[in-house]
Amino acid sequence: MKKATLVLKDGTKLQGKSFGADTSSAGEVVFSTGMTGYPESFTDPSYTGQIIVLTYPLAGNYGVGGNCKDKDGIEKRFESSKLHIKGLVVSEYSENYSQWDAKKSLGDWLKKNNIPAITGIDTRALTQKLREHGTLLGKIIHEDTPSKENIEFYNPDLENLASQVSIKKPQTYKRGKKTVVCVDCGMKNNILRSLLDRNISVIRVPWNYDFVSAGHKFDGVFISNGPGDPAMLTELQENIKKAMKLKKPIFGICLGTQIMGLASGAQTYKLKFGHRSQNQPCIDEETGRCYITSQNHSFAIKEKTLKPGWKVWLRNANDKTVEGIKHKTLPFFSCQFHPEAKPGPTDTKHFFDKFAEML
Repeated sequence: MKKATLVLKDGTKLQGKSFGADTSSAGEVVFSTGMTGYPESFTDPSYTGQIIVLTYPLAGNYGVGGNCKDKDGIEKRFESSKLHIKGLVVSEYSENYSQWDAKKSLGDWLKKNNIPAITGIDTRALTQKLREHGTLLGKIIHEDTPSKENIEFYNPDLENLASQVSIKKPQTYKRGKKTVVCVDCGMKNNILRSLLDRNISVIRVPWNYDFVSAGHKFDGVFISNGPGDPAMLTELQENIKKAMKLKKPIFGICLGTQIMGLASGAQTYKLKFGHRSQNQPCIDEETGRCYITSQNHSFAIKEKTLKPGWKVWLRNANDKTVEGIKHKTLPFFSCQFHPEAKPGPTDTKHFFDKFAEML
C-alpha cells in the first residue's frame, strides 16, 4: 500500500496507507458511529462533500454487492447511482472480505469510483478531536500527488449541494389512486420505494420545481433528505409555503425537516459535529417512546424560533436537539432521521404508513 495523509485545516497531519483511489481530495471531515452499512451510506446523496471517518475499527470485511434493480428500475443495494463521499478514513481495512453476494472489495469499489481512502489512522482519537473542536475541513493527500498540484481545502457549505444531486426534470411512478409530489433534494432510493410499496403514485420533481404553479394534481407532498445548508434553498422554501396554504398532508425527512421549519418561519443552525450513525436514540415527545434511528445531518431546527401552531415532536436523547416537528392542527409532520433505514434499524418505518393514511 502507498502512503496517504489526512491534513486538517487546524494543521493536524495524520499519515496512513492508501487503499482507495490513487488521488487526492478535499471536503468536510465528519465521523459516523455505525458498525455496518457503508454501501448504503456512501451512495446516500446526503454525504456529498464529506470525508467520512468510521469510528468502528474494522471496515470492508463484507465487501460490496453487485448492482440489482427492482421492477421500477430502482437500485436495491445502493441508495443512488454513484458514491457521494469525498474520501474515507478508517482504523483497519480488511483486505479479505466474505459475504454471500459480495462482488468486489471496498477498496476496489472506491478505486473504481475515484474515491481516496486511508487505513491505519487512530480514528477514535480523531473523533475525539472532532467532538471537541467541531467539524473540520480537511483533505486526503496521496503520496503520488505532486506538490504543485496540491489541492485546496473545500467547504461544501458554501455551495448549493441539493442542486447537484437532485433530478433535473420531473419523473412519474404510477401506483394507486393517491398521488404524492416528492421533492428530490438528493432522495435515497429506499424512500422512493417506501412510498411506492404503499401503493402511492409519485411525481418526483427537482428541488426548485414549482409544483403548485405547474398545476399537478396531488394528494400530499413529501420533502426528501439531501446535503448542505437548508437556508440556501430559498426557492424550495417558497414552494413549500405555497403547498402549506393548500393544507394537504406534508411529510419531510432529514433536510425535509429543516425546509419545513424554514418555510414555517423558524430558523436552522449548524450542529457542532452533527449526527451520523445507525444508532441515534430519539424520543417521541407525545408517547415517551424511544426509537433507534439512522441519521446523517449537520443542521437542525432552532427550537426557540418555532412559530405558534408548531411543536417539537421528536427529540434526540443524547443532546436534546430537535429531531422532528409537527403542526398542532394541520397535517404537517417531519423527522430528522431516516425511517426508510438503508442502513439502520426500521423502528420508524410506520411513519410512511402514517403519511399514507393522511392522504
